[in-house]
Amino acid sequence: MPIVTILGGKTFEVENGKKLVLALEENGVNILHHCGGNAKCTTCRVEILDGDYLELTNKEHKAFVNKGMDNHIFEDHLRLSCQILVKGDITVRPIMTVENTGKAAGPRPVD
Repeated sequence: MPIVTILGGKTFEVENGKKLVLALEENGVNILHHCGGNAKCTTCRVEILDGDYLELTNKEHKAFVNKGMDNHIFEDHLRLSCQILVKGDITVRPIMTVENTGKAAGPRPVD
């Protein structure tokens, strides 16, 4: 099973092919996901620190462009956790969480 590591030391195994946003939420990381996992709000973004997950989907690129964040995508290794299917080990830094924003997580993303 793939291993997800969160910057700061938290590590857990997840089912192969599980959406990263759900894996994070189910393992106590209160990541935001205001659009419910539809690649529209960018609140579930993570910085990829290790793993083969740097290639953006078209939906992600469009979301980042629509939010005026396209100049940070590649240099900051940003991805939307709702669009990543975990199929290998990955290390991430969640950008927006309940704790660091004071906002509610949002509707649970679809499996």
